[in-house]
Formats: sequence, C-alpha cells, structure tokens
Amino acid sequence: MQTLKDIKPGTTVRVTKIGGSGPVKRRIMEMGITKGVTVYVRKVAPLGDPVEVTVRDYELSLRKADAELIEVELI
Repeated sequence: MQTLKDIKPGTTVRVTKIGGSGPVKRRIMEMGITKGVTVYVRKVAPLGDPVEVTVRDYELSLRKADAELIEVELI
C-alpha cells in the first residue's frame, strides 16, 4: 500500500482509497480527491509538508497528515 505522502515529485498516480473518517475524509473529497481520480505530484517541501499536487486541472497543497490518508497506485 502506497500513500500520496510516499510518492516522488513528477509522478502521476490514481487514487484507490481515502482513509480517515468524518470531517477529515469529507474535506479531502470536497477538494476533488475522490476514488479513481488521477493526481500529479508537483512538489514536496524539504521536510515533506506540504505536498503540492495537481488534481482535476487545479493545483492543491496538502498537509502530510492528509496525504498519508490517500492510498494510490502508479499508472
């Protein structure tokens, strides 16, 4: 199982599962990250927080804790 936190910059992945529950999971899904969507990892800050990604043609910054809840597969 790989999470979005583990992916190196310049890689495109597909979301397979979103962990967490309640408000955290809902907030991630409201940002456009849903099962099956492709995500391009643009940049990761030196200490790993935040992770900059492109989702559905817009750029998004995710906290490391949120990126850890998003399971992905390489495509």
